Amino acid sequence: MTSRVTANKRPIPILTYHQIDEAPPRGAPFRSLVVSPSSFARHMAMLKLLGYRGLSMSDLIPYLTGERTGKVAGITFDDGYLNNLTHALPVLRRHGFTATCYAVSQCLGQTNRWDAEQGVAQTRLMDAAQLRLWVQGGQEVGAHTRHHVHLPGLSATQSQEEIAQSRVELELASGAPVRHFCYPYGQYLPEHTGKVTEAGMVTGTTTHRGRCASGADLLQLPRVPVLRSTSMLTLWLKFATAYEDRRATR
Repeated sequence: MTSRVTANKRPIPILTYHQIDEAPPRGAPFRSLVVSPSSFARHMAMLKLLGYRGLSMSDLIPYLTGERTGKVAGITFDDGYLNNLTHALPVLRRHGFTATCYAVSQCLGQTNRWDAEQGVAQTRLMDAAQLRLWVQGGQEVGAHTRHHVHLPGLSATQSQEEIAQSRVELELASGAPVRHFCYPYGQYLPEHTGKVTEAGMVTGTTTHRGRCASGADLLQLPRVPVLRSTSMLTLWLKFATAYEDRRATR
């Protein structure tokens, strides 16, 4: 790839999900990040009905670079939860969609322990065998560092290791190429984008809100958050209109 910026002719939404499961009790921390399986199924059905193709980051690249055009939406999952495999994969396959799941390489088969201090319920993450099932199901694995760290708080050497080694470890675990990165907590410094490139990855996704417009940095791509409370109407506004783009300036 010769350019580091997008060249798509129409805005492209990259949807962000975390867990696809029944919600924890009311008042539980980060309850909003748990989308029910039935809601996720309706979201994907609506995309298909409206003529969109749900795509992994690798499948989305030709559209971001302007080589292809069409109604597409990126689909991403952060952290690598096992419920992505059990609840999201069948829906994705039913519609012929692909997605990228950003996994934490040193936490495979464990839980979201980086959330424990905040009282977040511990939920099982995919192990290596389950990551391979995800890949065999037509999906993609992306890197989310080795330990789900705050990159700005690390030394240059530490951040390089968290980024580069996560790719190496996930490729060994999944048996598939890992070409895309997601910054944990959406936190990073300008130099971290260079480390993503040095590690051999071609995109970096953030928590900046908005659809991807032409001229966006491929290593600092905005995304569209999808929450438990996101209604069907709001989801349509998010991916089909400037609703989310306007929030990028806030």
